[in-house]
This record gives sequence, structure tokens and C-alpha cells, in this order.
Amino acid sequence: MSAFACDLLIVIVNFRTPEIVVECLESLLPELRDTNAQVTVVDNASGDGSVPMLRTWLAAHGSPAQISLIESAENAGFAAGNNIGIRSSKARSYLLLNSDTLVRPAAIRTLLDAQRSHPKAGLISPRLEWPDGRAQESCFSYHTPASELMAAAQTAAVDRWLKKYAVGRPVQDVVTSPQWTSFACVLIRHEVFEQVGLLDEGYFMYFEDVAFCRQAREAGWDIVNVPQARVVHLRGGSSPVKARVQARKRLPKYFYESRTRYFFQTYGWAGLTAANVMWWLGRVVSKARQLLGRSDKASIQRQWLDIWTNWTAPLRNYTHPQS
Repeated sequence: MSAFACDLLIVIVNFRTPEIVVECLESLLPELRDTNAQVTVVDNASGDGSVPMLRTWLAAHGSPAQISLIESAENAGFAAGNNIGIRSSKARSYLLLNSDTLVRPAAIRTLLDAQRSHPKAGLISPRLEWPDGRAQESCFSYHTPASELMAAAQTAAVDRWLKKYAVGRPVQDVVTSPQWTSFACVLIRHEVFEQVGLLDEGYFMYFEDVAFCRQAREAGWDIVNVPQARVVHLRGGSSPVKARVQARKRLPKYFYESRTRYFFQTYGWAGLTAANVMWWLGRVVSKARQLLGRSDKASIQRQWLDIWTNWTAPLRNYTHPQS
């Protein structure tokens, strides 16, 4: 008798986005036929009527043996919500799937086939795209102090000078092995969790994906992106960060807490301080461009101050409002 309850457990975390969770599930259901897969939807204490709506949909469309809904007592963040789902059932593999995604036909089968073809791949991700098929960045290099300078400067000359430190990688049509990949959709072997543990719940939201990928790579696993598997990513389902970046508005505190945690865990005090100083140098470059009549592409409200969030206590955890 197998020690596994299923071959694949798909985990979807909901926070006040029941409509798009339903759309995600509707795209997913055809892909589950003739598979030994289960789906767990974790409601992160939405408190907005999400649970009744999801239960109504599940009663009409879902099989209790295949799709379950777990209500978390608190919203402890993206990593914590996923961990609740991962702990709910022992599977050979886990697919972490954002609520704001739509699964294209055969995407899951393609990811599972790739897993069998790449035995050293601990994490496998698909091509992420917009509804019209345009590709999104989903493969990345590690954040470094140098990449912080690039992000703050937003200047072509700096980008050319430091291009090997760029975080975003060009979209490829062939299988690649990035340093880390987006967790909007990612297939993870159970052996990876057994070896490195679950997601770090000290990250409320953001940077938990790059931190986990770094742990997996340090443990000897490859990260693989398979563009033949395609998943639509609508972006921004339960977080305002991307919208606020576009509007140049102040970002939520949890973003900077996660950033600080990542740089401290990865590079120590010196690296965290260097990342902030390099960011400031980048802003000097950006401000100099303004004096020459160029537009300021890098300005986000109060970021000059917020990057120092938790600098004196980088691993401090807070109870976070989702705003």
C-alpha cells in the first residue's frame, strides 16, 4: 500500500478572491480527469464571504474526494497558507498554484512529464502568460546589492554596466534552469520539502519563492522552467503591490519586511546594509537624470525610508494586515 494519499496535491490559497478562485478551479477541473490528484483550497481567514461562496461552488461542481476547502484561523501570509495545504495530505508532488491563474490545456501533464524527464529537478515551473498569450517574466537570477542599484537607477547605462546582475531573465522558448522561478505556479517534489522543510513563514508575502529556491539549489536540486506548459497569470489577485508599484504609491510594510529578511538571510548584516546603500546610490543616479530633464522611472512613495524596515531586527515577525 502506498504511503502517499495521491500522486499530486494542488494547493490554492485564497484571500478575498473567491471569484477568481472559482475561475481557476474551472480551468483546472478538466485537467484532473483520470489523474490521482487532489486539490486543497486554503482560505486565509478572508472574513468576507469567500468560504460560503466557495462551498456553494464545490457542492455544485467539486468532488469531495478530489477538492477540499480548509479554513485557516488567521491570515499568516502566502507561505503559511501554502504550508497549511501542503501539510493536509502526503503527495508525491505538490503544485502551488496562485488564485489568479488559469491553467491552459495539458499544462499539468506537461509539468509532470518534465518532472519524470529531469530527475534532479526539484522545482518545475511553466511559462506564465497574459490571457492574450503574451509571455510574462517568470525566471530570475538572485537579488543582490548590485541588482538593487539597477532597480533604483532605472538607467540604461547602469543596466548595461551591471547586466550580469539583472534579476529578470529573458523569456525563452526552450527548457531553462534559472536560479529561481515564480511561485505563481510551481511543481515541487515531496523530497525537496523533506530535505529543506516547508516555506519560511517569516515571509508574509514576497521573497519566499526566491528564498525557497535558494535553499533547494543549495541542497543540490535544479530549478527547471518548461515553456511548453502554459499558465495564465492575471497578477495581483490578493496583493496590491504590483498596482501600487505602477501608481508609484507606498508599498505595504510586509513587502519591505520580506526584502530585509531575504537580504539578511542571504548576505548577512553587511549584505543587507550594502543592498540599501546601493539602492540609495541608484536613486542618486535617477535624480541626476531628472536634472537633465529625464523622467523619474524609479520613484515609489517613501521607499527611501521603507527599505530600512526591520534593519535593526531583520528576522522580526509581525501580525500583518493585508493592505
